[in-house]
Amino acid sequence: MTTEWHYITNAGESQTTTEDQFSALIADGVLTARTQIWRRGLPSWITAGEALPNLFSGSGSAAAPPPLPQPSAAPASGKPVRCHEVDYEIFGDDLQLVEVELDPGETVVAEAGAMNYVEEDIEFEAKMGDGSNPNEGLMGKLLNVGKRVLTGESIFMTHFTHRGSHKKRRVAFAAPYPGRIIPVNMADLPNDILCQKDSFLCAAKGTQISIALQKRLGTGLFGGEGFILQKISGDGMLFLHAGGTIIKRELRGETLRVDTGCIVAFDAGVNYDIQRAGNLKSMILGGEGLFLATLSGHGTVWLQSLPFSRLADRIFKAAPQRNSGAASTGEGSVLGSLGNLLDGD
Repeated sequence: MTTEWHYITNAGESQTTTEDQFSALIADGVLTARTQIWRRGLPSWITAGEALPNLFSGSGSAAAPPPLPQPSAAPASGKPVRCHEVDYEIFGDDLQLVEVELDPGETVVAEAGAMNYVEEDIEFEAKMGDGSNPNEGLMGKLLNVGKRVLTGESIFMTHFTHRGSHKKRRVAFAAPYPGRIIPVNMADLPNDILCQKDSFLCAAKGTQISIALQKRLGTGLFGGEGFILQKISGDGMLFLHAGGTIIKRELRGETLRVDTGCIVAFDAGVNYDIQRAGNLKSMILGGEGLFLATLSGHGTVWLQSLPFSRLADRIFKAAPQRNSGAASTGEGSVLGSLGNLLDGD
């Protein structure tokens, strides 16, 4: 009986073939030594060069070209693996961008509109879903779209793939507001990451972006993050963005109380809850709100000094209220309204 094989095309789609078709696919350039393939009985996807060394031994690629990122055995946490291995460099201070370096065949997935610039040989395509499951059907993709709608993100994600045959190429992504980009190597974490809804910027292909629901009513109402968080799984590089200065804390059994809204992300093993902000007088007059978020247990926590909602609120309060007749107090100009007419404000 002919063995059925599955392989991943350059477009990131899964196709089916049989062993007697391998030679023709190789001759047409569809199947290369770096193409990821799988058949029933294998624990994970591997490259065609590893599975079929006799078919590639006579080709020019026998000198071990840079291999595609390969899946490894799942860690104890059970997180899905198979993420592409990408290099990166972060530029800037408070208005940062991250430049991701791709080898031929590698892909990075980003939020729609996050791309800043892209070099030649890198093609991009808007797709439904993060591409972590190449065998996913239409219903699964529609379900993922529904999850992204719940988190307030765009329906499509953009996949950037290096289609060239040699040389590394780069694509850059920029944060949408002042703050920092947080590089996270998911392989170093024992659990998945839960993060605020708008913090995801980009990640290596194979990273799974889904949602997690808050089970506690009080935490969902007053925790500052709402009932829906983004849940990110994988073993590759992940890039988050947040406002102001970013602090990374390692919890080792202690409890950290945080101003609601200042949480960027935390290890899924960390317990997330709320508690009252002191006594009644402190809750009403202390300026810290009625509740504080509490993070406890063991794991990693990322905090931001300036949530975007707080920044937007301050900008709105400082802006001239044209319709209400309020005066403009932030300009300091002796010309007042006449100065606004002259400079176009």
